[in-house]
Order: sequence, then structure tokens, then C-alpha cells
Amino acid sequence: MTTIVLVRKNNEVVVAGDGQVSMGNTVVKSTASKVRKIEKREVVAGFAGSTADALTLFERLEAKIEKHAGNLSRAAVELAKDWRTDKYLRRLEALMAIGDKENSYIISGTGDVLEPEGDVIGIGSGGNYALAAGKVLIGTDMSAEQVAKKAIEVASEICVFTNNNIKIEKI
Repeated sequence: MTTIVLVRKNNEVVVAGDGQVSMGNTVVKSTASKVRKIEKREVVAGFAGSTADALTLFERLEAKIEKHAGNLSRAAVELAKDWRTDKYLRRLEALMAIGDKENSYIISGTGDVLEPEGDVIGIGSGGNYALAAGKVLIGTDMSAEQVAKKAIEVASEICVFTNNNIKIEKI
């Protein structure tokens, strides 16, 4: 797994992720990028889980956003529906945290589209650690980017499947 955090603060949306890719107990890569920005639609997304699966889901998400003229809510629901019902897609193992200027969601392969309360989302093996750190830091004078970065740093100190090689995308 990995650690992804999405933070909304002061009209800024930031998604940050660590760079570690593990196979079992072995670190295979430490500089992976698990966050993406869909420039045309001002959407940021991060994934936790299998890399190939997540890349497939990013492509599908981008297509759904285009099909629904940038409506992230509709695109998220349609992606989750496909993910749950398609024979190929339902085998994919990943979670996604996505956001635009108005909405933030967690999408899972079980068909869940969750709109968490608050302005911080954490997913992946270190997601709960990053979520806790983010919730504490959101009330400080730190920017959304600073909160997200520090939350991943905290998770990297606790979770063995998370490193502090942090990638950030923001809108």
C-alpha cells in the first residue's frame, strides 16, 4: 500500500503521497508518483494499492470526467459503478482520493463513493496516521500544502509501507 492525504484549506486543494512501492516486505521503488492532476478539469487524485490497477483507474476517471463535462460527483459515481460491476475492473485493488474545488471523495472497488466529513482525507496503509496529523494541523496557520506534506512525514515515521519521498499536486 501507500499513504495518500487530500487537504482542503483556504480555497486550495492538495493531494500528497509518498513514493514507496513495496512487494511484501521489500521496498522495490522509493520514488513512485501516486498523485495526478487532471489539468483540463482542475481535479487532483491520489491512489493507494496496486500501481497498474491505479493507473487503469486514473484513465477511467479521466474519461468519466470528460464524458460528464467536468462533473466530478457524477464521474465518481459512474467510475465506482463500473469498478464494482465490470468483471475486469472489480479485480482491481486500490483506493482513490479525488478532489476538485468543490468536492472531495474516496472511491473504492466495492462501489463506495464517500464524501468524508472535514477537510482532510487519508487512505492507504498510513492513511489513518496522515489523517490524524492532518486533522490536528488543519487548524494551524499552515497552508494546505504544508499540512499535507507534514501529514505524510508523520505517517512515514510510523508506517513501514510509507516513506518521506513526497509528491504533491494542487489546484
